[in-house]
Amino acid sequence: MQPKHLFVANAVVSLPFGIGCVLAPRLFLSLFGATLGPAGALMMQSGGAWLIGIGLLTWLTRHGARSDTGRSIATALLAAYAVALVVSVLGQIGGVLNVLGWLPVAIQLIFVAGFGYSLLLSR
Repeated sequence: MQPKHLFVANAVVSLPFGIGCVLAPRLFLSLFGATLGPAGALMMQSGGAWLIGIGLLTWLTRHGARSDTGRSIATALLAAYAVALVVSVLGQIGGVLNVLGWLPVAIQLIFVAGFGYSLLLSR
C-alpha cells in the first residue's frame, strides 16, 4: 500500500473513533461491552483527543508521506500501533471486551503490517 493511502486510511479510522471517544465515551465503549466510571470516561475523552490529532496529522501530511518527515511519522505510528496491538490482544484474551473488541485488534494489525511494509520498501 502506498504511504499516502496509509495516511488517508489512518485519518479515516482515527477521526471517527476519536470523535466518538470525546463526545460519548460511555456510549462508545458500551458497544464493546464495557462500562466506564468518571475517571475512565475522562481518560477515554483524552485518548479521543489524541486520536483526533493523529487523524488530522496524517490527513494534513498525506501528500508528504514519502518525505523524511512522512517516514518519521510512519515510524512513530508503527510503534504506537504495535504497542496498541499487544495491549488489545492481551485485553481480548483476558475477556475485557466483547467480540467487537477484535475490531480494534484487526485495525491495529492492518496498520502495523501496512506501515511496516511501507517503511521496509522505502529503505
